[in-house]
Amino acid sequence: MTDNIPLQPVRQKKRMDSKHRGGCCECLRCCGRREPRPRTVWLGHPEKREQRYPRNVINNQKYNFFTFLPGVLFNQFKYFFNLYFLLLACSQFVVEMRLGALYTYWVPLGFVLAVTVIREAAEELRCYVRDKEVNSQIYSKLTARGTVKVKSSNIQVGDLIIVEKNQRVPADMIFLRTSEKNGSCFLRTDQLDGETDWKLRLPVSCTQRLPTASDLLQIRSYVYAEEPNIDIHNFVGTFTREDSDPPVNESLSIENTLWASTVIASGTVVGVVLYTGRELRSVMNTSNPRSKIGLFDLEVNCLTKILFGALVVVSLVMVALQHFAGRWYLQIIRFLLLFSNIIPISLRVNLDMGKIVYSWVIRRDSKIPGTVVRSSTIPEQLGRISYLLTDKTGTLTQNEMVFKRLHLGTVAYGLDSMDEVQSHIFSIYTQQAQEPPAVKGLSLATKVRRSMSSRVHEAVKAIALCHNVTPVYESNGVTDQAEAERHYEDSCRVYQASSPDEVALVQWTESVGLTLVGRDQSSVQLRSPGGHILNFTILQIFPFTYESKRMGIIVRDESTGEITFYMKGADVVMAGIVQYNDWLEEECGNMAREGLRVLVVAKKSLTEEQYQDFEARYVQAKLSVHDRSLKVATVIESLEMEMELLCLTGVEDQLQADVRPTLETLRNAGIKVWMLTGDKLETATCTAKNAHLVTRTQDIHIFRLVTNRGEAHLELNAFRRKHDCALVISGDSLEVCLKYYECEFMELACQCPAVVCCRCAPTQKAQIVRLLQERTGRLTCAVGDGGNDVSMIQEADCGVGVEGKEGKQASLAADFSITQFKHLGRLLMVHGRNSYKRSAALSQFVIHRSLCISTMQAVFSSVFYFASVPLYQGFLIIGYSTIYTMFPVFSLVLDKDVKSEVAMLYPELYKDLLKGRPLSYKTFLIWNSVPGPAHLPSIPSKLLSLV
Repeated sequence: MTDNIPLQPVRQKKRMDSKHRGGCCECLRCCGRREPRPRTVWLGHPEKREQRYPRNVINNQKYNFFTFLPGVLFNQFKYFFNLYFLLLACSQFVVEMRLGALYTYWVPLGFVLAVTVIREAAEELRCYVRDKEVNSQIYSKLTARGTVKVKSSNIQVGDLIIVEKNQRVPADMIFLRTSEKNGSCFLRTDQLDGETDWKLRLPVSCTQRLPTASDLLQIRSYVYAEEPNIDIHNFVGTFTREDSDPPVNESLSIENTLWASTVIASGTVVGVVLYTGRELRSVMNTSNPRSKIGLFDLEVNCLTKILFGALVVVSLVMVALQHFAGRWYLQIIRFLLLFSNIIPISLRVNLDMGKIVYSWVIRRDSKIPGTVVRSSTIPEQLGRISYLLTDKTGTLTQNEMVFKRLHLGTVAYGLDSMDEVQSHIFSIYTQQAQEPPAVKGLSLATKVRRSMSSRVHEAVKAIALCHNVTPVYESNGVTDQAEAERHYEDSCRVYQASSPDEVALVQWTESVGLTLVGRDQSSVQLRSPGGHILNFTILQIFPFTYESKRMGIIVRDESTGEITFYMKGADVVMAGIVQYNDWLEEECGNMAREGLRVLVVAKKSLTEEQYQDFEARYVQAKLSVHDRSLKVATVIESLEMEMELLCLTGVEDQLQADVRPTLETLRNAGIKVWMLTGDKLETATCTAKNAHLVTRTQDIHIFRLVTNRGEAHLELNAFRRKHDCALVISGDSLEVCLKYYECEFMELACQCPAVVCCRCAPTQKAQIVRLLQERTGRLTCAVGDGGNDVSMIQEADCGVGVEGKEGKQASLAADFSITQFKHLGRLLMVHGRNSYKRSAALSQFVIHRSLCISTMQAVFSSVFYFASVPLYQGFLIIGYSTIYTMFPVFSLVLDKDVKSEVAMLYPELYKDLLKGRPLSYKTFLIWNSVPGPAHLPSIPSKLLSLV
């Protein structure tokens, strides 16, 4: 049976991934660079560094001033097509081989090279300007002379840098101080890992306690840090202060780091620089920019090799008919030069001019406004895409979470009925305000069957309390920030959290009347519809983790003294925690099928004695030295029993406009779509369903988390049994599968109608693209909008960047830039299809035209006793290949077989191009046979008369 076929481990290929491809030890030594090693960095004293560190310069250029011309020429002449014409032109310097004027060969070649050099120079200049803009950004640096301004490119390891709110972090740093009162800050990392969740970062406690930032220069302290590496999710280091008694030692982790390319979301921070330049995490996770050569150009290059073979054969026949008389070897060379028109240099000129026209047409298309062509050498690639790899956040979705559904079991509230929820909340607080405290307490305690208003109120209050959201008050130009915070000004309040889901939930509770107005590490303040402030003390908080899939909080109501344990999480884990019910599983399934991300909310009331008992056991578990995490989890689970199910919440990440029809079009065109995202598994799965990346008739196989070869073997065998099933896999499991069973995994994944890879690092995205190219031999297209997508975009055969909320880093690094994902359909179905079909017809017609000239030359030489004398000399032959027949030939660049509306309506027309039929050996032979009726409309009248 195929189910139990043993999986063979693959031999690992040595790949050179990312920008550290040349970063292995051998290459570093060869290039004169030191091997990366741990370092000790003294605060504010870059002169005390132990080794030389790279400059903090961002460089996305492919060449420098000295390597530009040699590099461009090498990339041109490494292909047979161009090398052939170079040798042909150089041969004319030898008198015995000269057949005409030098300009006959050098002018066309020089024109082609000039166009290429100018195009590459323009692209390099654009990269230089963009890099200079980033490297010239100004930051504040703490020195013994005070605060000074410094350019990003002049920042050194050991510098103390001040970064303001909404400012990009210029280098990898350790977080030392913040201006925030709660002693922490939020970080936006979407340009680094693709996650829009704000990350909470904590400063070193020793430096945060200092009175002022300038005191950082007065203490004797240093940071010991690990060697530079590509891992953006982990960090190991220590902070030591030597001038205190006793010396202070603090361990440093990822929570104390500020990586370059992230943005400060709250407050002003001070950090010490650890890594710069090519040692930055963001740079090491970015691939080297490379010159992309289209598959079409490679196929034309292959056809020129066939034509060269025909050229050699014809030349040998001519010399053989002379019985190899005299200096026959010179005659062979002269005949090779004489019949050189078999490989027309005008082909290269026409194709390059055609690419320019295709790029111009794409830019001028009013139906895809804002589209930019940054690489004009590969428009034909757009017409042969087999795999589309897309980012999720900001590409398929708008990066905006919206609350959609509240389900209480017997009743559900959607967007059109939220006013009912608001009225329930208002009635509860109106009733409570009118009752005396004693009666109010008695009625709440003795009521067994609660009214609907009470049920809605309990659900909304649980949602308003169970989260990690912090309201922050900012000055709006009229109100002072401190005054706004004191009076809870609504117009000045901004919610900050590590998840957009959390913000969406809190914003919804505000819309229905229960507003989060204040929070710190020990308390939460809510405002009722009547304007009363409800105070709650945070006793314990259990944050969300990928393993637990839930979060909880224990609060004490200051007005009643009641202690309540609230919890929310995924239905798969909450189903075993809440009390038995008959509707949870069914309604969760219904909401998930609508593409909503479902959270189950529950609560449990605790007495003072129950909480004190729990707290004692919890503190004791946290002090354990061995198996601390297991003991802590066990204590928390003792509380997670028989909880009361309050409600289900459904939130949705808003899709970009027309994402569903665009994906449907791509699917009908034979393009398989893979979604690669750094987001969580549940969020990625919901988005795939909502965007109809996975159709309603398809099953989803969620690849279990595997950590070793045996688990990967079992899970792959289980996946092998599935048919027509979409795959969802995490980055960790993907890494294990590729390590041991690369061939088998890629074979199974390529058979899936859709694949979703979540928790993907930037290097993993690029690796997946590379594996698809190697294993399938098909063309890939990568679409993204964030800095974490740059590696994937640059690795793909065709990279498309979307200008969105995550900046322009992806669009600037891409071959094509669009403003919306929906424009991708027209870019491929219309412009990609037309570019490929037109270039295929143009190339074969130009070759056909040149073969006619070569045929007449062969007849002429045969008539005159096989003499190696040219039939046409001077400018005549050049004019025929360029000016005289340019307009009839170049008209193919504007040819259309169907209207653009028809190409969009019937994407199946695109599927025919995936087999490469417009340009193949068969069509090549048909074109170059005796002209038939199919060729007559395309052949110029002068050429017909000659034939």
